[in-house]
Amino acid sequence: MRLPEAGPTGNTRPDMLRRPLLIAFVAGLVSATGFAPLDLWPVLIAALALLLALVHDAPTLRSALLRSWLFGVGHFTVGDNWIQHAFDYQDKMPPVLGYFAVVLLALYLAIYPMLAMGLAWRFKQLVKKRNGWEEADLGFVLAAAAAWIATEWLRGTMFTGYPWNPLGVAWLPVVPVAAMATWIGTYALSGVMVAVAGLVFLAGRRQFAPLLLGVPILAIVSLFSLAPCQIAACVPHPGPPPPHVVVVQPNIGQEGVADPGYDEKVLAKLIALSGKPGPEPRLVVWPEGMVNQYVEDGYADPRYYFGIDPRFVRARIGAVLGPRDMALIGGNSLAFDEPTRRLVGAGNSVWPIDSRGQLGPRYDKAHLVPYGEYLPMREILAPLGLARLVMGEIDFLPGPGPRTLAVPGFGKVGVQICYEIIFSGHTVDPANRPDFLFNPSNDAWFGAWGPPQHLAQARMRAIEEGLPILRGTPTGISAVIDAHGSVLADIPHLAEGRIDVPLPRPTPPTPFARWGNWMAFLAAALFLFFAIANRRYAR
Repeated sequence: MRLPEAGPTGNTRPDMLRRPLLIAFVAGLVSATGFAPLDLWPVLIAALALLLALVHDAPTLRSALLRSWLFGVGHFTVGDNWIQHAFDYQDKMPPVLGYFAVVLLALYLAIYPMLAMGLAWRFKQLVKKRNGWEEADLGFVLAAAAAWIATEWLRGTMFTGYPWNPLGVAWLPVVPVAAMATWIGTYALSGVMVAVAGLVFLAGRRQFAPLLLGVPILAIVSLFSLAPCQIAACVPHPGPPPPHVVVVQPNIGQEGVADPGYDEKVLAKLIALSGKPGPEPRLVVWPEGMVNQYVEDGYADPRYYFGIDPRFVRARIGAVLGPRDMALIGGNSLAFDEPTRRLVGAGNSVWPIDSRGQLGPRYDKAHLVPYGEYLPMREILAPLGLARLVMGEIDFLPGPGPRTLAVPGFGKVGVQICYEIIFSGHTVDPANRPDFLFNPSNDAWFGAWGPPQHLAQARMRAIEEGLPILRGTPTGISAVIDAHGSVLADIPHLAEGRIDVPLPRPTPPTPFARWGNWMAFLAAALFLFFAIANRRYAR
């Protein structure tokens, strides 16, 4: 054990070096409770404050990296525990492998907080030493916030990206702070979270001035961000009342996928829950991939239809719609090599469909799940037996990216299928801004923790872009989210039902909608600027 050191004035610093690796790991485990479904965001702040103390007191860069990496391992192991449940429905792989998958993923994801804290520790080395030990410094905290923004963006980009649960999502229960995402986005809010934790860390070292100054500044900025949202919500909208949206949740999971008659059971349930036409136009939305029969014409080999004419399937769907109604349905499309007409892949797709059973333009999911919807480097990995990780014999093919579809009578819709909605700054076609977003998903794979976390991240996209979101899932949580991130109506997890509410209106484009993650980079640059300015002032 390393004893506290006394300076000439008798000051001492707390000793954070007793079992620092165990403390870092446990702090990481506890920090994951700051996200949904528990939403214990003060616990997350406390855990991050402890991480900053451990990194600040690390005697070497190597120890700082190891401590922050172990924090990340604990953080992501608990936060991503829902991934194990996907293996419960994979006949080709034993479910126990899901636990190993969660830990292996955490071992990789922990690299990003490790990089952030390593950069902050190096910056700390530039701080002047006083009183025989390196005094805790506001510059270190601000540098950590800047580095966290950069590395969290990197986590959402590298190897197709996996930005699940950025720290900024944990601000959702604190509505004024979450509203800052309209300006700077979720990644920058993660930096704000680290900065607030840093103020707590400094207060623990008897430096109260940054906390007493920082909290009022955060309050003023967040209230300034919230004010336009409140004003926009109160302004009456001229014109006719908006049409209604019907979100269907059949509460059908993955257990019976291989059972005879499963496809017909699902389609009949969706049709029954969709209701009947009323006086208002309705936009009926179904969850991801729930129409298991093919609905497109033109496939060269009729065997792909499994004996069911796609015109018959479309007619059954159209029969539940009134003449002014539309539906957004999800299913699979097929792709063929044109010269040979050989099947080369599939699409995870969404189509608008009208009461006559006619399909509109198709959206194909662009951000596919590696090892779930396709096998990377199939030629190399398939002979090793890793093809068992994916569900089918062929891979899904990616679409071109965010795309806006016209839905007659309802405006323009942007589609983001399943976890595409978690990619901040990549959910909207900037050249053709939609009026609302549709996020069909199949969260039946996600256990108990995954659905509320997924919903929280969808709410952050609504705040960032100023767009309402219609979220449909087979087993929950389905919801209608307004353009300020508030849930107007939802269907709980593992419940059957439908939502029937007026379609929310968008707000004018937010600053983040105009400039995207350049705003996050600007926030990181400001944190770094003030960190350097604080160092020069300390000198």
